[in-house]
Amino acid sequence: MSDLHISLQFVSPDQRIQRIQEEKEELFRILYERSFLYRPDRPFTLSSGRQSPVYLDGKKTTLGHPRAQFLVGDLLYQMIAPFSPEGVGGLTLGADPISVAVSLVSGLYRHPIPSFVVRKEAKDHGTRNPIEGDLAPGSRVVVVEDVVTTGASGMKAVKACQDAGHRVLKVISLVDREEGGRALFEGAGLPFESLFSLKKFIEYDAEVRGTR
Repeated sequence: MSDLHISLQFVSPDQRIQRIQEEKEELFRILYERSFLYRPDRPFTLSSGRQSPVYLDGKKTTLGHPRAQFLVGDLLYQMIAPFSPEGVGGLTLGADPISVAVSLVSGLYRHPIPSFVVRKEAKDHGTRNPIEGDLAPGSRVVVVEDVVTTGASGMKAVKACQDAGHRVLKVISLVDREEGGRALFEGAGLPFESLFSLKKFIEYDAEVRGTR
């Protein structure tokens, strides 16, 4: 049994709560330093088509920072484990490193959760599957996202899973821009949860800029 497995498993409830809080604070700092962008002079175009001076490029963290990958996997595993899912995944590309991280960490807890990928468009060759992975028919799954804005991308993944006969238990994102995503998911009867709100990053950025 690995030292990492021992450190993850054999801790008291209070120690686990403290560790999760410390991991969350660490991940927030990494996301702020690597992924948070503020550009009032050249606004970003969001997936919704709206212009915004603030953008969070989650993949700079979820793909480019090994420590953050573990933090993402551990934190989201803690959020989904009580639901006993049989799969975790979402719409490519933003969800891919997140679902893989969760799946990897789940193995360290000896409760493995397979990851899967929802294609934006089904292939026109091979199996033509809209979902890649090895999910059993009728699996209970959790859909993940890096950043949720209106929720349209997440709902595309949800619909693909439901059309394939799977049961979506909930939707989780790293960051919620709070621009309608929660209402969309909950209106469809899907619990939604995020680790952070974009507002938290904006407020922290204002504090940082104010001290410079």
